[in-house]
Amino acid sequence: MQIFNKGLTRETLIVSSVVLFILSTASSLVFFSKTSVGSGLVSKSGFNLTDKSGVDEAGVKDQPCPLNGQLHTKNQKDIWEKRPPLAVMVENSTDARPQGGLTHADVVYEAVAEGGITRFMAMFLCQDAGDIHPVRSARTYFLDWLSEYNGALYAHVGGANTPGPANALGQIIDYGIRDMDQFGLGFPTYWRGADRVAPHNVHTTTEKLWKAGLDRDWGPEVDGERWDESFVPWKFKDDSASTAATASKIFVPFWTQSITDYGVNWTYNPTTNTYDRSHTSTGAFADTTNNLTTSPKVVIVQFQEESVADDGYDAGQHLLYDNKGVGTGLLFQDGTATAIKWNKKTRLDRSVFTDAKTGKEVELNRGQIWVQTVPTFSEQDVTYN
Repeated sequence: MQIFNKGLTRETLIVSSVVLFILSTASSLVFFSKTSVGSGLVSKSGFNLTDKSGVDEAGVKDQPCPLNGQLHTKNQKDIWEKRPPLAVMVENSTDARPQGGLTHADVVYEAVAEGGITRFMAMFLCQDAGDIHPVRSARTYFLDWLSEYNGALYAHVGGANTPGPANALGQIIDYGIRDMDQFGLGFPTYWRGADRVAPHNVHTTTEKLWKAGLDRDWGPEVDGERWDESFVPWKFKDDSASTAATASKIFVPFWTQSITDYGVNWTYNPTTNTYDRSHTSTGAFADTTNNLTTSPKVVIVQFQEESVADDGYDAGQHLLYDNKGVGTGLLFQDGTATAIKWNKKTRLDRSVFTDAKTGKEVELNRGQIWVQTVPTFSEQDVTYN
């Protein structure tokens, strides 16, 4: 299915993007030259950065979010049914921390972008985030996971575009993805904060992105059918916190254990039945929108073959992950670890996680789900106790 206008050639789109980028850059310069800057962001008179995550929504919470099973009110469901899923690429270099908006995501995917540095794709539908940052570029394997959410908006700042298997920008067009590239939208959907230097300072909000999508007639329907008509949710269950946790401390390195800036420590919190995230070198992984530590209910580690694209970019540093087919992994929830298998038949098919012993699809706790892709050569380095 192609969502882009078939009358537009790739060359036309590229030229248009360049023109829009120049115009958006100019308008941003004009804005910042006339706006006072405070507390590391732009003037409050120019933006509404209130936290609209829905975590304090009043009423009975009995409506499950399709993405992660978390229960919300009927009023919140009425809101999310009017919009498609939204994916935002968020950077994770040390210069990018602390990030904003990740605690509000329903699902987060994490994989190495280059040089052992991981990157996130945060999926939003049932909650809002008043400030997401820093937004960074697209990578091809994230498009494979994005494609599981039919009609999802994809927010990013440029991306890999060298001809070859890692050509994310070309694939966005070929796959008909609803593209929300900063170079095509610019200000005020995106803006650069004064707290950091480029390229680590691009901000946006879910409200602005969903509005920009609706302005392009990208709502919850795709070709006359709601996006979730064919969507297959994962199976969910209520909490069952362990009284004798067997996976209280988890360490997930992505390349080698020596890269302490990006290896992740997950510490089980029995009070909330969540896993608190931290990095060995930089400590707790906090969210600037609420000063809370990132603490998902579920952590999934899937082991996948990694290779280089060999597309002539930076000595072949664009990466590829063999994320279609079947493989192994680990599921962490309720203070326990379960050996699992993952299965994703094609780019468009949903990833399914099954118990390695029984072959049955696992049930996931309701709440934020964090999916980490670790190359198979680091599989033995993932530890827990």
